[in-house]
Amino acid sequence: MTENLDLIYEVFGDLPRGSPGSRETTKKAYSMLKPVPSQPLILDVGCGPGMQTLELARISGGRITALDVYQPFLDRITQRAAGEGLAERVRTVNKSMLEMDFALESFDVIWAEGSIFIQGFEKGLKDWRKFLTKTGYFAVSDIAWLKENPPEEPLKFFTAEYPAMQMHEGNLKIISNLGYHLINSFVFPKSDWLNYYNPLEIKLTALRKKYLGNQEANNFLDLILKEITIYKKHSKYYGYIFYLIQNK
Repeated sequence: MTENLDLIYEVFGDLPRGSPGSRETTKKAYSMLKPVPSQPLILDVGCGPGMQTLELARISGGRITALDVYQPFLDRITQRAAGEGLAERVRTVNKSMLEMDFALESFDVIWAEGSIFIQGFEKGLKDWRKFLTKTGYFAVSDIAWLKENPPEEPLKFFTAEYPAMQMHEGNLKIISNLGYHLINSFVFPKSDWLNYYNPLEIKLTALRKKYLGNQEANNFLDLILKEITIYKKHSKYYGYIFYLIQNK
């Protein structure tokens, strides 16, 4: 993975989504959190472009704190929230998830859709607990192996790019060992991946022309394209899984 942040944001900065997902998947996950206060306080960690942020504001009736380190994402969320009449219920915070300093027990729900891998699945569930009310909820999604003994191609790729990636059962064990109650979990449908990958492929094609002859840039673009190709070939072996968890 390149260390050129400008290039990373150029690739991903104006995409509609920062990871696989859909409004339907966000709604499905939220519907599994019961009972939730009528006006919950929700922290959206690593919110990215904010598709799920706005959906949570629409369906929850609560107040959403959207946290990310990329200000253009936050500006886009603010603008869209204002356009939908949600400005009073959506606030943005430019801060790393590694440096959160919210008040203790200040959120009814901590939401991390496609972002907890940055902190680490186990570390995130452990470190963020202090911000959750005593009966509050985590709704986090992470990529995981769905079958044992995956082919060499995806195994080699994710060993290099996400060495902490677990079997689904391994994530369930982490949740149990931390003393949480698992409410439910489900695998994202393939259409959620296409929501993310289709616009990304179009962007890669355009950037190929711009960075013709730039080896560093093309190595990064090649890596992203390889990820897409591997998913299309081996999607039955891994996927994004939503974990709906209650503090106790």
